[in-house]
Amino acid sequence: MKLVVGLVISYLILFASPTSASLQVGFFKSGQYQMIVGTPHENGYLFSKNPTKEQLHLVTLDWPPYIGDQLCNKGWVFQFTISLLVDQGYPVYVEFLPWARAVKAAESGRADILFPEYFIEDASPSDNYEGKTRRELLALSNAYPGGEIGFIKRRGERDSFEGNLNALKGTTIGVVRGYQNTPEFDAMMDNGEFVIVKAVDDLQLVKLLVGKRVDLIIGDPKVLRFTVSYSNLSKSEKVTLLRALEDVQPALRYNNLFFALSKKKPRWRQVLNDINKGLYIFNNSGETERIIEMGSSECY
Repeated sequence: MKLVVGLVISYLILFASPTSASLQVGFFKSGQYQMIVGTPHENGYLFSKNPTKEQLHLVTLDWPPYIGDQLCNKGWVFQFTISLLVDQGYPVYVEFLPWARAVKAAESGRADILFPEYFIEDASPSDNYEGKTRRELLALSNAYPGGEIGFIKRRGERDSFEGNLNALKGTTIGVVRGYQNTPEFDAMMDNGEFVIVKAVDDLQLVKLLVGKRVDLIIGDPKVLRFTVSYSNLSKSEKVTLLRALEDVQPALRYNNLFFALSKKKPRWRQVLNDINKGLYIFNNSGETERIIEMGSSECY
């Protein structure tokens, strides 16, 4: 009975109105509900509950439905991240930035952690430091759940993709600057095998496609549609964009998500160990699945 009541309370707290004076995050630990109250801090939000370690500075982006500053609960990845790190004893300061700026903040050491991130290949070059790979600058945590990655085309148009990227050589493809996609696609892109047009964010990426600036765009189809739906565009503009989109089959792959830690921070190894410990605990207890289910049911 206590657990059922706790679940109801957690649901109400987790999805409090975004206009509330404070931002609340909650999770279960040993059957007991833990609530963390966040407050506005500098350019983001600060969360702390019985801290035993030094504060971490996290940078992220608007990437609904996974995470977003305008989402009712900031998205399940936000809830999951705060819960996991506070449970490990860290005060957490989270800042929302455009993706390229967030990447630079972590690679330069201005921030401790960049999230959520796709897997980064060893050879993937940094856009911020010439001659450096991203893995020289960032360390990846163990994986947690993510989503599909694939191509999207204009509705009704034919495409030549049947699962082999070689069929798309020379095709004009839109990508978001700084995003990882899949290892094979990224390697071919870096090798100049596609004509690449870069967008600053997911909404601009969709506009590139619908405006016939590119033949295809690549990304998480769920994210791209959700971004349009929750944009500041008029209803008619949203409908126009969404009706113009069609997924290309098959999808390229399922991409897990990761935390990327700045190697310029002296304590990154300890933080990495704590994050991986937290990922194991949350997964083993079912807390990861619970947070995803509650976040997804609210924000779809």
